[in-house]
Amino acid sequence: MSKKNPEQRVTQAERAPQVDDESLETGDSETRQFVTFLAGDEVFAVDMSPVQEIIRVPDVVRVPLAPAALDGLANLRGKVLPIISLRRVFGFDEREHDDATRALVIDIGQPLGFVVDRVASVVGVESSRIEGVETIRGTVNSDLLSGIIKDVGGHAMIMVLDFAKLIAQEFTEIAALARHSGIAAGLSASVESQDEENSDELQLVSFDVAGQEYAIAIEDVQEIVQVPEQIIHVPHAEEHVLGIMTLRSRLLPLVSLRRMFALPAQAADEHSRIVVVALGASSVGVVMDNVNEVLRVARSEVDAMPGLLVREGDLADISEICRLDGGKRLVSIISAANLFKHSSIKEAVKSVDNMRADEQTTTEAEIDDEVADDDEQVVVFRLDKEEFGVPIDSVQEIVRVPEQLTHVPKAPPFVEGVINLRGAVLPVIDLRRRLGLPTVERSDRQRVMVFLIGGVRTGFIVDSVAEVLRIQKAAIEPAPCLSAEQAKLLARMANLEKQKRMVQLIDPAQLIEAPDLDQLAKLAA
Repeated sequence: MSKKNPEQRVTQAERAPQVDDESLETGDSETRQFVTFLAGDEVFAVDMSPVQEIIRVPDVVRVPLAPAALDGLANLRGKVLPIISLRRVFGFDEREHDDATRALVIDIGQPLGFVVDRVASVVGVESSRIEGVETIRGTVNSDLLSGIIKDVGGHAMIMVLDFAKLIAQEFTEIAALARHSGIAAGLSASVESQDEENSDELQLVSFDVAGQEYAIAIEDVQEIVQVPEQIIHVPHAEEHVLGIMTLRSRLLPLVSLRRMFALPAQAADEHSRIVVVALGASSVGVVMDNVNEVLRVARSEVDAMPGLLVREGDLADISEICRLDGGKRLVSIISAANLFKHSSIKEAVKSVDNMRADEQTTTEAEIDDEVADDDEQVVVFRLDKEEFGVPIDSVQEIVRVPEQLTHVPKAPPFVEGVINLRGAVLPVIDLRRRLGLPTVERSDRQRVMVFLIGGVRTGFIVDSVAEVLRIQKAAIEPAPCLSAEQAKLLARMANLEKQKRMVQLIDPAQLIEAPDLDQLAKLAA
């Protein structure tokens, strides 16, 4: 029996900004939503569309002479649900269920519950980033896979399970068992009545905050991610506003639901998650203690908030309450529309809008061009104790340094290795070595900053990324000319006298010489 804790496997992988802005646009037909989960030592995904709900593993009735993968039959709101162990399907070692174990209810003609070790997250993936399965061999039969997703959600590779094939190949008898079981007698409904019932349901993402269960409509949830190591704090913001993080090449404001609801403060841990909530063009990350499951709730089980408890202003976020398990389990439904009326949410969104506005060039007559061009935004990073900066619009993304870089024979000596970044080969260079500084051992704080130089995407390892800084142009001056190469690469310097800081500004276009660019282009190809 495997002793590995599935919670540890998930939380070891930090979520870094890795995909284009389009991956957050839920209206983009090229983006598909997946639920990712773990079974054994493998990471899988399933398309969101056949997932009816995600539930805690229910009690089951054992069925004699049933297929070995069947745990038994459960009663789910009056309907028979076969519960199947994915571990047994794939021949993985048995393990006892724990608090993280969940059942994914998949409906492809017949609802079936598949037991998984842990549900990791909901992610949006561009269709173009889903690869074929020809290269996959080993623990999982590739015939049961529909594709491979690389470098999403902190996982190097996620296998997309084709549940239609899985059911057709493995569980035809189980589906028939549910249809013909005496337990199911009288509970089947016509297709018309089932469609009517589905239209009268809410699908919710539920989560815990200070021991209380809340939920948000799934259509308002863009994504669920882990809390990053680094959050950019917003000066003079309300205490509810935690700061700003970078998610998929865009800025995302973060707020604490604990603080918004005046609940006791608690530091984020490996269980904490950020639920990215959208309303129109705006998005905000709401920090929760942990995310539970995806619920499908009949509207008859949902009540409006009692009139005596409805409050105006900042406490009107909870609009409805759903009653589950015969009223023993109450889940407060948070309205996204009301959430965005909260003063702390407004302030957080406004702070990001202001930062975005500073990055854009505007030609509107009412904007004073001189004021708009009076400062420059740079991403500040460190090499040893020194601070360096690059223009914010030159940074394509910032990712963690993988445990291993692949070394390529006959690669240029300045190339540390290559990594697979969402299916593309990314040459990686140690910026310390490029700048003639002593090299150091790898650490968790190091990052790879990705630039597009001469049409070639190239990553540079830095000791740490510090912040996004807005510098007045009056504070930027030519750097002393110490050598021909330094004069090209580090031609400017920000002298922040009041802060007693000097930030050396790098021109990324000068990081690689033209002859070396040709070699890098061949590596990337």
